[in-house]
Amino acid sequence: MPQASCRLYLITPQRLDPIAFRDSLAAALDAGDVACVQLRLKDATEDDIARATDVLMPVATARDVAFILNDNAPLAAKLGCDGAHLGQGDGNHAAARRLLEGRILGITCHASRHFAMEAGELGADYVAFGAFFPTESKETIHRATPEILAWWHEMFEIPSVAIGGITDANCAPLVQAGADFLAVIGAVWNHPDGSASGVRAMNAAIAAAQIVA
Repeated sequence: MPQASCRLYLITPQRLDPIAFRDSLAAALDAGDVACVQLRLKDATEDDIARATDVLMPVATARDVAFILNDNAPLAAKLGCDGAHLGQGDGNHAAARRLLEGRILGITCHASRHFAMEAGELGADYVAFGAFFPTESKETIHRATPEILAWWHEMFEIPSVAIGGITDANCAPLVQAGADFLAVIGAVWNHPDGSASGVRAMNAAIAAAQIVA
């Protein structure tokens, strides 16, 4: 059964200058519907992440967009973020759920039904599946197919996030399979006409896929 509504979930580039990036983020969020922004700064120090959060979180908050920190639940709580997104190796998920009571906890489940059910049982607010397509943002070890989205949508009420190489050109099968959110990086930040155009293109593709479904 197709998902009635799918929304955009933005992930930041892995390296950025927060001051320079702030305008690009604001333009993206002003261009159309965005549910969430995940700050994903790989290899950055906690001080660098804190500085980026100080600059960028107010941009999201002012637009009623959730601001999520990648990998680090204690730091997300300390900085006052709306939640955290954790991979399978990012600490104790049950402890993170307790720490982030009242906030968002998302968990990467790759292409594993078992991981997803475990995440659901401990109270994750969403499960993330992927990668669905080749991506340059990280090494692709796990590949998922739309079938896992359809299975999850049929069986569970917890939202799913599809991630990995998603663009306006290839997202339709994921929307139609039941993804609640599409997580994108390059499709927005690397769009030739800027981040606002990237958001508009993704939202148009999501809407078109839902009409077809």
